[in-house]
Amino acid sequence: LGEAQVVKASTGLIANTDAEAASLVSLYDACPDNVFVVAPGVDLQTFSSGDGKDLARKKLNIAPDAILLTFVGRIQPHKGPDVLIRSVAEMVTHSPHLKAKLALVIMGGPSGAGLDELDKLKALAKFLKIEEITHFVDPVPRIELPDWYRASDLVCVPSYSESFGLVALEAQACGTPVVATAIGGLRTAVSDGISGSLVDGHDPRAWSAVISRLIAEPQRRLLLSMGAVEHASHFGWENTARKTLEVYDWATSQPAVDMRNIRLVKDA
Repeated sequence: LGEAQVVKASTGLIANTDAEAASLVSLYDACPDNVFVVAPGVDLQTFSSGDGKDLARKKLNIAPDAILLTFVGRIQPHKGPDVLIRSVAEMVTHSPHLKAKLALVIMGGPSGAGLDELDKLKALAKFLKIEEITHFVDPVPRIELPDWYRASDLVCVPSYSESFGLVALEAQACGTPVVATAIGGLRTAVSDGISGSLVDGHDPRAWSAVISRLIAEPQRRLLLSMGAVEHASHFGWENTARKTLEVYDWATSQPAVDMRNIRLVKDA
């Protein structure tokens, strides 16, 4: 089914964010009164601050004084991992002393059209002379992921497009501030200046500047960490389920959609 057909045939529509809801109205002529915003949920029992950064680093064999930047996601161009690699190289160029403690983790596996993307990223790190501080880690079981978030100083989400950004919320629920692109659902998933920082565009120099400032201000990161946990607490599954049930209750009280003039399949 095409999006326009779905909109026309639906009693109500659920969007992840206000921006997505606005798109349904502007692009597909959905009735604003029939569009509801319900954010995806996060398992706040699994993704929590837990036993904190120190124990997480001990489990993962990460030095207590390391400066750890982490990317988690599919290794595809639209996720922007190359932006982070270039940003770290920019940081090291301007502050060579950082290289002794800085560690960049790129966690994820290639998929879809990005099957050769991992090799490209490794080559990029080598070309920029930061291969020794760039660590490519295979995806880990979900139960192990919180420790990677907790161990990180910052989790970075440099995506070019993102309908929501669950990685950002998972990291914040674990008490780790997030630096993300100011696009799509990330503007909802990250509270700029409260739970992390949003960056306009993908210029490595801009990303480098934002990350460098946060690294240089541990007290600021501590405040963002507390803000991150608070922000993520509003996105638990209980809240998502409750709001979804409210939409279903509303939908069942509405008149049935007249399907006689709605074509649900394309002509062969």
